[in-house]
Amino acid sequence: MSDIKTDNGTSRTRGILALSPVVVFLAAYVLVSVLIGDFYKMPVSVALLLASVWAIAIFRGRSLPERVETYSRAAGNINILYMVWIFVLAGGFATLAKSIGSVEATVNIALSVCPSHLVLAMLFFAACFISLSIGTSVGTVVALTPLAVEIGGAEGGNTAFYVAVILGGAFFGDNLSFISDTTIAATRSQGCSMSDKFKANAWIAVPAAVVTLAIYTVMGIDEPEPATLGTATEPWLTLPYLLVIITAVMGWNVTMVLTLGIASAVILGVVYGHGLLDMAGATGAGMDSMGELIIVTLMAAGMLGIIKEAGGIDYLLKVLSRHIKGRRGAQAIISILVGVVNLCTANNTVAIITTGSISRSISQKYGVDPRKSASLLDSASCIVQALIPYGAQTLLATSLAGISPGSLLPYLYYPWVLAVSLVCSIVFLYPRRLNRK
Repeated sequence: MSDIKTDNGTSRTRGILALSPVVVFLAAYVLVSVLIGDFYKMPVSVALLLASVWAIAIFRGRSLPERVETYSRAAGNINILYMVWIFVLAGGFATLAKSIGSVEATVNIALSVCPSHLVLAMLFFAACFISLSIGTSVGTVVALTPLAVEIGGAEGGNTAFYVAVILGGAFFGDNLSFISDTTIAATRSQGCSMSDKFKANAWIAVPAAVVTLAIYTVMGIDEPEPATLGTATEPWLTLPYLLVIITAVMGWNVTMVLTLGIASAVILGVVYGHGLLDMAGATGAGMDSMGELIIVTLMAAGMLGIIKEAGGIDYLLKVLSRHIKGRRGAQAIISILVGVVNLCTANNTVAIITTGSISRSISQKYGVDPRKSASLLDSASCIVQALIPYGAQTLLATSLAGISPGSLLPYLYYPWVLAVSLVCSIVFLYPRRLNRK
């Protein structure tokens, strides 16, 4: 292979080599799982360990201690550690709430008022509404995944399917919400207002959500009559979940929301006769259950940190931004650019920030309206983030559900419908008012 250098000095060989840990991971996890037909056999942590070892091994120009230091510094990034705290609190809250009967009561009350054929549609709509209100897919996953798991069990259905419904809806709000960090990053990088970006983005996200909602409604027609979980139907037991949802919608910090949820669950547990030591044990068990998730998060962050330090992201930006022809080509490249970078960073906000500047240059050169480029950045990054099995949202949801991250892939309808909607918006250049010369 020729060693031609890109404009930033990174050769083709070095650029491809820098990106190779992602290929190693995908081959070790996704490809192996597909070949053996089972996403539970290959642990994500093992696949990431192989990819991490490979990343450190091929990182040139540094001593081994320096490579490990680069890896560790990326893993210990403040944003990664913040996610770890969320995982710990989410695990504690979910297990505690279940131990005192809150999940059981909430599910039974929900099933008693919702027709069985609308359960799937109800879950998806709730995830869309909450994520749009709170602007975070992680918060939505924390609030609704335990309910989806129990409803799936009560319905006798596939747990992975119900969790995928929540995950898809969570990204609807992450894409559109005014207070989402992806919206803020996209609008700031492209130089447009959040309200204008919302109007442009709605042409892509809303049709996709409506189609997905219709799919779940039709699929729910053959659902059996809902069964109840035990006998818990005490309305007061739903308070921890109501507080989590209400305070999240009010814009509270996720860690504060979860702390309040734990505190309210403890108070209710005492009222309903649960021992403090028993509740402490349940909370601790929930925190312990997040161990693999935390390990996976740290290893993924370390591996991706080396990829960026080795020049992989810079090489990717240069390669994908070449040979653009016309307005449709420019929009397609912007979408592919942020999507591939998201694949390499496993963080849609970081992907938008990383590609924002070059995307704006492409937009200005080829006449792409900044409102459209902002909506493309946000939508494409959310699509990839929802589909990768090592994204924080997927890892959190599957950890709470006790299932494999790869098990969600066959049931993630919304991201695929959103992808089709995004492609149509590029091919047919809509909304038209943003594509007038």
